[in-house]
Formats: sequence, C-alpha cells, structure tokens
Amino acid sequence: MAAPSDVNEINISSSPHFSDNWNTRLTMLTVIISLVPLSVYGVILYGFKAFFTILVSVTSCLVFEFLFQKLTKQTVRVGDLSCIVTGLLLALVLPPSVPFWMIILGAFFAIVVAKGFFGGIGANVFNPALIGRAFMFVSFPIAMTTWTIPMSDAVSGATPLVSGSRDYLSFFLGNRAGCIGESSVLLILIACIFLIVTKIIDWRLPLSMVCTVALCTLIAGGDVLAALMSGGLLFGAVFMITDYATSPVTPWGRVIFGAGCGLITFLIRNFGGYPEGVMFSILIMNVMVPFLNRIVSRKYGYGLKKGKGGKK
Repeated sequence: MAAPSDVNEINISSSPHFSDNWNTRLTMLTVIISLVPLSVYGVILYGFKAFFTILVSVTSCLVFEFLFQKLTKQTVRVGDLSCIVTGLLLALVLPPSVPFWMIILGAFFAIVVAKGFFGGIGANVFNPALIGRAFMFVSFPIAMTTWTIPMSDAVSGATPLVSGSRDYLSFFLGNRAGCIGESSVLLILIACIFLIVTKIIDWRLPLSMVCTVALCTLIAGGDVLAALMSGGLLFGAVFMITDYATSPVTPWGRVIFGAGCGLITFLIRNFGGYPEGVMFSILIMNVMVPFLNRIVSRKYGYGLKKGKGGKK
C-alpha cells in the first residue's frame, strides 16, 4: 500500500495549463495558422524585404532558444513552437526596412532575456515579442520609425496615426505605411474570430481594450474609427495581450487588464511623447498581472450554483 505522501502528491508546473486534449504545441500551431494570412499579406504589401524580415526573426528566435536551452542544460523544447510564434509576432510588429542585425538583437532579447532568464515558456513576466520590440525601439528609434510605403521602395516618416490620414478603406484593407502585420484590419478581425472560436483567446481581453480606447477617444472628441483602425491597437489587442503567461487568469481580471491597456494606450497617444502607446501599455499592465490575480481571485474547488438548493 502506497504511503499517504505518495497518494497525495501534487505536481506544480507553470502555465499554460490545459484541461482537455489541447497542448502547448497544438495551441501554438493554431496561433501560427492565424498569423499566416497577415504574414503573406505583409509580403504582398512590402515585398521581399518583409519576407526576409519574417525569416530572420523566426530563425533567430528558434536558434537562440535552442542554444540557450542547450547551454543551460535544459530540455530542448523548440518543438512546442512557442519560439516560432515569438519570432512571427516580433517580425509582424516591425517595419520591413529594419536591418537584419537589429532583428537578430531583438530576437535575442525576446527569447533569452524576456523568456529564458525568467524560466522559459509560462514563467515569463513580460510578453517576449514586445520586449524584443521595445529594446529595438529604444535602441534604434530612427530605424523603428522609418515606414515603407506599400508596394513601393519609397519610405515615409509617418504612419497614418501621425499624419492624420482618414482614408478608412485603406485602414481596413491595410494598404498603408506601417508595420508588416499591423496593416490589415480585415485580416486581424478574421484572425480574432478564428482564435475566439477555437478558444485559444478569451474575447474579454481584446474587447475591453478596444472598447476603452473607443470610449476615451469619443469622450475626448477624437476620431474613433481612426483611433481603432490605425497604429497597432487591433494587432496588440488580439495577439499580444492574450498571451497566457502575461495576462490574468480570471474573467474580471482580464477585463480590467484589457481596459488598463486601452486607457494607457489612449493617454500615451494623446498626451505622451510617442504617437503610439500599445506596446508600452501592454508591458506596463504585464507588471500588474500578479496584483490582478490576487484582487480578482479564483477559488479552486468551488463550482457555480445552478438553481435552488445549490445543486450543480
């Protein structure tokens, strides 16, 4: 007969956790599928520069994760595809004209500093792709704000968010200067629906962020459609704040988290020194996640009461 300590053994592991047949690899593969149309459209808009940006980013992330786990004598887990997702996300929030060596440095910070040093997948405090982009943005501001005009080799110094353009159809279809994967509102919305239907992301996160930006912009007398469709708001709301490890675990915690991201984005856009605030808003709110998990906690072992008498 087994000892009580063996019978009551509890295994503790970092997130993400799954209660059905889904696993990390399948989840990451689904996210990759949702990102493929945005990647392809980015190449169509910006040409081979976008293709090689994506290739260098993904390859660098894969190599850095493999080498880091080998050097630290960990189990090599590149097969879970999380490094591929990080590489894709990093590439899609970059201008296509960024030099390759900068992309490699950004990938290093994303995989080694933001992910590996914190314990790997599920243990990271900040979104790895955004940490990589933040490092590049602070270190190489000129390169990170030099925008390529779609289907052209010409460059522009301003995105629609800065220039004040109000061509809503171009915003929706994505035929505008900007980052590789942030341009097409249509494709981002399709990806959002796909990820919600497959239960990869919680609808509360993107909806609360987008609605907060819309409400604040409306109160301030701004152009709501332009605020929602320009910049990286929708891409960040769908792909960045929904990261399992860096977002709250409870429904109301996620609502507060998304609303906080939206509020900070609005404040930075309208009163800060940067035209876009999505990246910084998400990283700031990442710090608040442990606090949100405590003030809006989940009681494990309790179910919802249905009907009278407390029957489930």
